[in-house]
Amino acid sequence: MRLSQIFQQRKFVLSIEIFPPKTVEGDIALKRHLETLVQFDPAFISCTYGAGGSTRDRTLQWCKTIQGELTRTAMAHFTCVGSSREELEQWLSEAVAGGVRNIMALRGDPQHGQAAFQAAEGGLSHANELVSLIREVHSGMGIGVAGYPEKHVEAPSLDVDLAHLKTKVDAGADAVFTQLFFVNDNFLRFRDRCETLGIRIPIVPGIMPITDFARIQRIISMCGTQFPAELSRRLEAAKDDAASQFEIGVEHAISQCEALKAAGVPGIHFYALNKSDACQKILEAIQ
Repeated sequence: MRLSQIFQQRKFVLSIEIFPPKTVEGDIALKRHLETLVQFDPAFISCTYGAGGSTRDRTLQWCKTIQGELTRTAMAHFTCVGSSREELEQWLSEAVAGGVRNIMALRGDPQHGQAAFQAAEGGLSHANELVSLIREVHSGMGIGVAGYPEKHVEAPSLDVDLAHLKTKVDAGADAVFTQLFFVNDNFLRFRDRCETLGIRIPIVPGIMPITDFARIQRIISMCGTQFPAELSRRLEAAKDDAASQFEIGVEHAISQCEALKAAGVPGIHFYALNKSDACQKILEAIQ
């Protein structure tokens, strides 16, 4: 099912994001975790790929597993990184041939050793160009794009970042999925500003449950997300107790999700980090 149809047919769209494991053991473990999560009826499962498209073939393999063995709609992540337009079109054709009907269209991060993003020769420089390409060569494809409630780290201001988001929407995106955040008010203000700009497609909050404070700190340092001081204090106090960190993180995510549902969000996109434990507890609490 395509993304636009999913949001038309479901009042609340739950989705899960995974990444391709690097080992056979990782594949087995992820399959087990997903078998747990599909019991909560996610509308789709998205699969990323590594820097520079380093796991793009594995992404398509996992999309086939998601749709074949797990009987869920899959969404493949797709970036401009390291590919010419011809190569991008070729990969899209392979994805369509493999049964993929939904794409998360992203510019992608700079390749290793690059201080700033550089388009490949004959390639694309921005996500809106990628959305336009998908619409041109596979017009019926479902397309998701990224939004940044606290702005992208490269953007000079939130106004500029929102203007970039509008170009992606105008190019043909079906839904916006946000970067992770831990302060709901930032998302709600972002949603209001999108409405003012005339962005009328679903804006879905992205939630990453905290299961390991050190790992979350590394992620926050890269994306610039605001982190609540009191939550940081509690996690710091529990830094030597993994079980307590997990419980504190899940508690915060449950509170976030309950408040977001009360605010009328069209769904929640969980960055599951290939685990089911935290998402399972959260979904049990909010469904």
